[in-house]
Amino acid sequence: MALEFWLLAAGVLGLCVGSFLNVVIHRLPQILERDWRTQCAELRGEALESCEPLSLIRPRSRCPACGHPIGALENIPILSYLFLHGRCAACSAAISARYPLVEALTALLSGFTVWHFGPTLTATAALCLIWALIALSFIDLDTQLLPDSITLPLLWLGLLFNLWGGFASLQSAVIGAMAGYLCLWTVYWLFKLATGKEGMGYGDFKLLAALGAWLGWQMLPVIILLSSMIGAVVGIVLIILAKHGRNIPIPFGPYLAGAGVIALFWGPVINRTYLGIAT
Repeated sequence: MALEFWLLAAGVLGLCVGSFLNVVIHRLPQILERDWRTQCAELRGEALESCEPLSLIRPRSRCPACGHPIGALENIPILSYLFLHGRCAACSAAISARYPLVEALTALLSGFTVWHFGPTLTATAALCLIWALIALSFIDLDTQLLPDSITLPLLWLGLLFNLWGGFASLQSAVIGAMAGYLCLWTVYWLFKLATGKEGMGYGDFKLLAALGAWLGWQMLPVIILLSSMIGAVVGIVLIILAKHGRNIPIPFGPYLAGAGVIALFWGPVINRTYLGIAT
């Protein structure tokens, strides 16, 4: 009975966190863009734009079509979307299905995390990692950005948790952070020298460094192989079926994040079974 309670609690918490992650995914790129515009205006000596203050908690969520403030009863994860039939209560504009998708995904992964690790400190740390990876994945899909305001704290949190050997020894975590960054940094420059083009962004380096800090250098081969394989398959499918242009960049962050989640749960088994790497 105790485990069932914790699974239910994790699922409900995941729904609430997923609702907040929707706000982060939507607003954080806007906040960053506003900050960049302000900095550019200051450097050019131009007058700053006057606009409504924007943060992750203010102003209240509102319909992007008509500006209708979202009330408490309209903001219940998943249930409000179903009750409103996916439309704004004021103007009937369609609400993106991605909002309940993020909430459901966060709830499912939260419940699975507690089931996998048990109601422990390790599960709490894993939840923080997974929630950050969900936010980063959808931000990257929208904007092809992996904000430093998430990736860098995530890296330091991984090292902090592994001070006591949480998912890896501290030595393995530090090497993982360095190797994760340098691995993609090297690929980036080799590709740029060979083609004159940029194959990925620096945010990808930082995300892999963060995953190395959390899971140790032993998990990097699994993460790199899985993310590359999935990315290649998805890219080919998009080019063939969706007529996705070859020169249109495809965000790599979601594949790194997905591979990181797989490595979190099953990385040691994959290493021992297929790669022969001791963990």
